[in-house]
Amino acid sequence: MRFLAGGANDARTAKVIQLYATPGDGVDPPHSSRRAAREQGRARHPSQQPAGARPAARTMTAQRNSGQGAQTGHPNTDGFGLPPAPVTPISEDVRLPAESLVEHLGPSRSSPLFSLSGIRGAVADSLTATAGFIRERMTGEYEVDEFGFDPHFTESVWFPAIRQVYEKWFRVEVSGIENLPTEGGALLVANHAGTLPIDAIMTSLAVRDNHPTGRHLRVLAADMAFDTPGVSEVARRIGATLACNHDADRLLRAGELTAVWPEGYKGIGKLYKDRYKLQRFGRGGFVTTALRNAAPIVPVSIVGSEEIYPMLADLKPVAKVLGLPYFPVTPTFPWLGPLGVVPLPSKWHIHFGRPIDTGSYGESSADDPMVVFDLTDHVREEIQQTLFRMLSRRGSVYFG
Repeated sequence: MRFLAGGANDARTAKVIQLYATPGDGVDPPHSSRRAAREQGRARHPSQQPAGARPAARTMTAQRNSGQGAQTGHPNTDGFGLPPAPVTPISEDVRLPAESLVEHLGPSRSSPLFSLSGIRGAVADSLTATAGFIRERMTGEYEVDEFGFDPHFTESVWFPAIRQVYEKWFRVEVSGIENLPTEGGALLVANHAGTLPIDAIMTSLAVRDNHPTGRHLRVLAADMAFDTPGVSEVARRIGATLACNHDADRLLRAGELTAVWPEGYKGIGKLYKDRYKLQRFGRGGFVTTALRNAAPIVPVSIVGSEEIYPMLADLKPVAKVLGLPYFPVTPTFPWLGPLGVVPLPSKWHIHFGRPIDTGSYGESSADDPMVVFDLTDHVREEIQQTLFRMLSRRGSVYFG
């Protein structure tokens, strides 16, 4: 039982414009709908309350073009009504902001996944959850939304299975969860790494297990996920949808927490020597979507994903033959065959940064390329500097 947005997946996919592509995809909502969405967005989250003392983006643009007003701080993010991101120099005294740190304590800490008792517990939990899912499914009392999201399957089968990896293999720590709104839409923007997009899966569970109201995260995934048999069906069921402006716009207007990884294949396919160096964030399609819906942008910084499959080389000729964006060579793959696909047990830390307000921008800001570019650069710089701070306080990569 599945319902896809728009009713015709193939036609929509053929015409898709990537979320990180050029703004203006021709599928904008009517002017009145956008105005209503902006007014609703301003009341959803404290970060979106209008700042009366903040100059409008167009005014600041005019001042820059006329050469008036000396700008200070970050040269690419000032001058558009947005305060510069707080950047702390890297030193031994650097600490993350005083935000809550959520660690998953309990039996899972003393029973790692690679121990015999850990494996038995993981298998038992998964089987119990699956059996319960089958019993409840037979009653037919479950719902699937227009994107194919199946909360019953996600909660009963998917999350119990990956929670074992989340808690006992990667031992994920979460901080800044209070920066996510309790209701209403927000766009989460994260760094992307790891050869396989496991970071999206871990982030989804981090939000579900740690948010005060247990909200679901709707992931915007690349088209390859929906072109791969088997993967496409699971991706739809767990709440993922195509990374295009149209789907992102509809999710934010519906008040969903939506996540995007704008580095795309450039992020997950980079070599290990370039770890934690953010790649280009496309052309700001995610910023355009946030501006049109007055949705706050939440920078998300993930440490630990770079070390699960350290990519030593990329065999481009092989990737071209197989139709893949890259073909990784890691310390374990392809040398160990199927065992090389098992990720290394790095220690993860996911940090949700303070929301960046978009509600104070004018309605025309989404169509202003300078505003979109500067806000994109601001988000990227915020994530990069947070990664540096997190790395400066990290202990062991695999035993931390």
